[in-house]
Amino acid sequence: MMTTPDSNTSSHSRSPHTQRGTQVVARVAAILQAVAASETAGSTAAIALHTGLTRPTTHRLLTALADEGLVDRTENGNWALGPELHILGTVAAQRYPAQELATPCLQRLSEATGESAFFSARRGNEVICLARVEGSFPVRSHVLYEGLRLPLGVASAGIAILGQLPPDQLETALADTRDERQRLGSQHRDAHVRKLVARVRDHGWSLNPGRIVEGSWGMAAAVFDASGQPRYALSLTGIESRFRAERRPQLGAALLDQAHKLSTALRTGAPSA
Repeated sequence: MMTTPDSNTSSHSRSPHTQRGTQVVARVAAILQAVAASETAGSTAAIALHTGLTRPTTHRLLTALADEGLVDRTENGNWALGPELHILGTVAAQRYPAQELATPCLQRLSEATGESAFFSARRGNEVICLARVEGSFPVRSHVLYEGLRLPLGVASAGIAILGQLPPDQLETALADTRDERQRLGSQHRDAHVRKLVARVRDHGWSLNPGRIVEGSWGMAAAVFDASGQPRYALSLTGIESRFRAERRPQLGAALLDQAHKLSTALRTGAPSA
């Protein structure tokens, strides 16, 4: 098999210039993800802590990103995503219509259940919350928000996706996320995740019984992309009393119905009815 010169080049033999360039890109990506994950805006210190970078390096990169319109400095001195990212995101959304197709499903879920509904996507070993529709019930859970990234197997969306993976892919995902999950608490260890995945195998939907924040429960169903892979999830979150055993079958049926509609829409390209 023929190979290109780059295919046999290890990171140790790359030029210092190439290594520095790769490092800068990784740092910029980490900072943008940290800003996005802060829900509203983050301070320089908080972003530095999140990324593991020094505060001077974080401030220098944030300032450079602000010059390009990729982040903005808010009135209180924190950082938020900038207008240029909105423009880039609008262009990119034309290639990835999943979120637009998911919006009617979120609205129907929220109206039918009174709970807040969320749409999340898998990216590698993470699940990213992309959109939400607030529920009508006056007491809500605010654990999830747009931009939040969590390892597979932590929130109900990630558990729902894990439950639809073949055994070999499940084992790989558990191994790849093990350290990060355990840093979030002993309730996220493999044994606990496996029990929740088994529930998905039995019922089709997942349950997160307050594993992120006590008293905040969630349920989810996986959504399949055009190739038949469990790439997305629809979820509902709320307080524990809204997810009692007698109500779960109703919530699960609503999730599975909308997940099926969205999976069909992603396969056909037609909006869900």
